[in-house]
Amino acid sequence: MTTINDSIQLTGRAGNNPTIKNLENERKIARFAFATSNASINENGKRVSQTQWHQVVAWGKLADVVQMQVKKGRQVAISGRLSSRNWEDRKGKLRTKTEIVLNEIHSIS
Repeated sequence: MTTINDSIQLTGRAGNNPTIKNLENERKIARFAFATSNASINENGKRVSQTQWHQVVAWGKLADVVQMQVKKGRQVAISGRLSSRNWEDRKGKLRTKTEIVLNEIHSIS
């Protein structure tokens, strides 16, 4: 595991098959949606589940690993860091996106 500062560890399921892009200088990037769920009991004693969606990005050799191991619905454990970026859309509105930049991935199922 990397440093405890600026790190995140999650276990969940891939929401889609990764998209892979080959960039200049033989660099590769993989992106996929990642779902985590938490279950709790509500005030009526009924079990409810909340799902949160995250975007995951992997670079280089980790992108190769993602390409081979990650498939829609597969459970994986990931470790990485949060990264946010801002841009202006076509209508001039400021947009922000936060992604998990992958450091490690382990297939569970």
